Amino acid sequence: MNKKINTYFLNSAEIIKNQLFTTTTIFMLCLSVGLFNVYGNTYKAHKIGDILQEREIKGKVTDDSGIPLPGVAVVIKGSNQGTQTDFDGNYIITAKAGEILIFSYIGMKTEERVIDAVSDTINIKMVSDTEELEEIVVLGYTTRGKNEITGSTVQVDADEINDVPVVTVDQALQGKVAGLNIASSSGTPGSTQQIRIRGVGSITSSNAPLFVIDGVPMVNYNTSGSSSASSLSSLSSINSRDVESITVLKDASATAAYGARGSNGVIVITTKNGRKNRKTTFNFTSTYGYQEQAVEGSKVLTAAQREELFYDAVFNTYGETYSIDRSEAKDLYERFPGFWGTSYTDWNANGRPEANWQEEIKTPNPTLMTYDFSATGGSESSTFYTSLGYNKTEGIVKGTNYERVTAKFNFTKDMTKTLKFTNNISVSNLNQDGLFEQGAFYASGLSVQFFVPPTLPAYNTDGTLNLTDFGTTTNYFNYLYLIENDIINNDVTRAMNNSSLEWKILNGLKFKTNFSIDYTLANYKRFANRTHGGGVEEGGISAAATSRNFNWVTQNSLNYKTSIDKHNLDLTVLQEFQKNKNDLISAQGEKFAKEGLTYIAEASTNFSASTSFSDWKNLSYLGMLNYNYDDTYVFDATYRREASSRFSPDQRFGDFWSIGAAWNITSEEFLYDNTMLNNLRLRASYGTSGSAGVAINSYQSLLAYNADYNANPGIYPIGYGNDALSWEKNNTLDIGIDFGLFNDKISGSVAYYNKKTFDILQSVGLSRTTGFSSINRNIGEVINKGVEIELNYNIISTDDFNWNIFGNLATVDNEVTKLAKDANGEDILLTSGTKRTEVGHPIGEWYMRKWAGVDPENGDPLWYINGVDGETTNVYNDAEVAYQGASAIPTYSGGFGTHIDYKGFFMDANLYFTGGNKVYESWSYYTKSNGLNSTLYFNGTEELLQSWKQPGDITDYPALQSNTAAGNQASSTSTRFLYDGDFIRLRELVLGYNLTNNALDTIGVDGITFTLRGTNLFTWVKDDRLKHDPEVRTDGFTRLTTPPVKSFVFGVNLKF
Repeated sequence: MNKKINTYFLNSAEIIKNQLFTTTTIFMLCLSVGLFNVYGNTYKAHKIGDILQEREIKGKVTDDSGIPLPGVAVVIKGSNQGTQTDFDGNYIITAKAGEILIFSYIGMKTEERVIDAVSDTINIKMVSDTEELEEIVVLGYTTRGKNEITGSTVQVDADEINDVPVVTVDQALQGKVAGLNIASSSGTPGSTQQIRIRGVGSITSSNAPLFVIDGVPMVNYNTSGSSSASSLSSLSSINSRDVESITVLKDASATAAYGARGSNGVIVITTKNGRKNRKTTFNFTSTYGYQEQAVEGSKVLTAAQREELFYDAVFNTYGETYSIDRSEAKDLYERFPGFWGTSYTDWNANGRPEANWQEEIKTPNPTLMTYDFSATGGSESSTFYTSLGYNKTEGIVKGTNYERVTAKFNFTKDMTKTLKFTNNISVSNLNQDGLFEQGAFYASGLSVQFFVPPTLPAYNTDGTLNLTDFGTTTNYFNYLYLIENDIINNDVTRAMNNSSLEWKILNGLKFKTNFSIDYTLANYKRFANRTHGGGVEEGGISAAATSRNFNWVTQNSLNYKTSIDKHNLDLTVLQEFQKNKNDLISAQGEKFAKEGLTYIAEASTNFSASTSFSDWKNLSYLGMLNYNYDDTYVFDATYRREASSRFSPDQRFGDFWSIGAAWNITSEEFLYDNTMLNNLRLRASYGTSGSAGVAINSYQSLLAYNADYNANPGIYPIGYGNDALSWEKNNTLDIGIDFGLFNDKISGSVAYYNKKTFDILQSVGLSRTTGFSSINRNIGEVINKGVEIELNYNIISTDDFNWNIFGNLATVDNEVTKLAKDANGEDILLTSGTKRTEVGHPIGEWYMRKWAGVDPENGDPLWYINGVDGETTNVYNDAEVAYQGASAIPTYSGGFGTHIDYKGFFMDANLYFTGGNKVYESWSYYTKSNGLNSTLYFNGTEELLQSWKQPGDITDYPALQSNTAAGNQASSTSTRFLYDGDFIRLRELVLGYNLTNNALDTIGVDGITFTLRGTNLFTWVKDDRLKHDPEVRTDGFTRLTTPPVKSFVFGVNLKF
């Protein structure tokens, strides 16, 4: 009854007012007595005169996070009467019952509310208009409507980036963009990531994409003084919470605007700014968590296990010779101390102490914490966004710590009606305590677990660090002492400023000038103490390096937009100049008088110093045309002429261009009434971009002036130049279809691409009469082609409950189609110890002997004679080297995820997968050796417990040998340690809760969100023999570097 009466009244107020009073006297009389609304058991009567009388209606308008929205238009439907909300989101309007209020705001879905006869308060929570927001895509130099783009682009918005606990912002993209591969070079906090878009196109040059920040091309490089895998990424200076969106540009139509630097794709990062007519709002986020190794990896042998396996090796090698059984191998070992040493004898005499270096190097419960504060707002003529951020992360290996402080201020000001000023500035300081990775094996925490025998304990019986059994004579160092007394530190300060002035000359015509500066000051320090470790022989070593990188860009552009009837034109011309210069000064000193002295000035001998300087310049002219007819037929064209100082004057300029077209089929009249298909568009593009991946001054023959002969200075040649060197270039064809069904309940895209890279730099032979053996030339060709699929399905979408799933899949087929030829007309094959690059194969296909297992009769290692299958041999050199049908480049990758929210609760999950590649575990030569590497000199992994012992044993681990040469043969390069690289990783899982409005009103804040987030929680690996983390770089080698981590992070976000 209550519902019936309310519905009748609200839907009939206009009828009552305009018709019933003048046509039905009896009904009018009844109404004058009163209308009844039922509230429980209470009946309230309202006189008709009161109902139809104007009264004040007030309320508050917020966004879906509870933040007040100033400037929201509030209008009575069907009239010109209206108002707008103030800075607190409040409004007051005079209206009558039955009238309808319309609430509208740019970027939000329009809301309507009917005024009833009872309540004088109407509060509105507006939600984002997803369709409207997604129509604008940031392309760097310009922005385009989504339906105006003919190329392949993917934009990842702030809500997918800001809350991900990453140190470098690029890590947040993993698994979210089809065709984008990200691999960690090291799990050390702040280290560089390896990013590849649509495969690998160059053999010798960089395959990394270009990064553009707020429209300005930036230089992404290692900012530390170390070249190790844990080197510090310049992207780690960007706070992910300052990022508004990241757009990945993949095809020529999208990347040709960046000319010589767009061949490997472009990643456009846009930082946050305020909005006009917005009250200042504040945002504070705090997170705290801990992390651990994502993939546990192989367990190392205990000292007792290692001893037992060593005696097995002695018996297998010499049992027959000395007529002993397995139990007598220990006695044989002790009879020849000069042959095998006395390490096990000494260990037994010392009480058989067990050292677990795998656990000793780990940081106990390493923590990570962040604090981020921001403020944003705007008036009628200006906007601002400012933030402060702090990040402190402990690495999972002792001695690896990372600390970052960031500050940002973005500001826009309409100086006049036609003049607008914009300034974005950010400052950061990064401090990274690192460790030796790769280079100094016995001083690296990651190497210690394998290279220091478990018979050498970390501590003495009195609790002090054990240095007695370590030293330069054995090449083993106690890592725990080194992290307390050695120093490896990177300290980097970076400042970026981007200022622009925009002048609206005429309606649709504007001029913009932009000046950007990026300055980085990096200090690197390394100290090796004089008591224990790699600095003992020198009496201590101190080294330091300071580098400065200065990058500045100027841009001047003219943009014209016009619409004539159904014709829409967007034309941009731009001139850009970029200069980059870098200088480095380094020094070293040795021999310190006492402990505690670490500076070079405190050293006493062997001082040395060096300096270096480099610079390069780019000059470009760009034209971009975008035309569409009635938002249905789209055509765009881009042309860029670019010059680089890296090339000789005759080769300095390059021309890069693209054309593209799109057909928005759902804009056609014949689909106007189609209720199933709301979006269908075909797009195609073709064009060329390039890469200036040559070393600076490669075109010049260079001389060095630092020769010293008999105390006299001298000059000598150090490089043979090639003034014909030019850009590496690529032609890319991209064809795609975008679709949306049932009002975008199901949406997605399918694209095919074919990218041909040509004029690839390759080293070719040179006459010895020149004094040099080779020279680089533009010769090679490589093709990358594949398919990319992205799908999104909104399963449920209601006011209280939403469930969405999404996924992407990309394939890449990499093939070399041309290489340089030698004097006999034969291709010059690029062959290393494990790979070969040849026409008809992918770059760096694995090329080695094929492992055939273990002979069950005698435990001998076996290889296939022809390198493929069939007959086997136990003689390593009798087996042929052959291609193994895969390279280190993944042939497919993708991601899958879901989002669920119910009232205030929400959950997000994202999976990332990749495969089709093979991974080579090169360190297994030591850790899984069936010779003395694993049982006497260093340490092995527990897989060696499966080694062959007696006839009939079926295993993949040969009989252990105490003859070094014979034993190590089984660990020589072959497919024994070449594994399938396919894996699936649960990249992140998030559980969260947004506090309800009632609770927020009580507390007095606009929004509170609690989150519990896990990253890299689970990893499935196809090949169970691969114990190392499968996320490796595109060279395919596992490394003794800090592995990727899993983390568990609790966060609180306050908006007020």
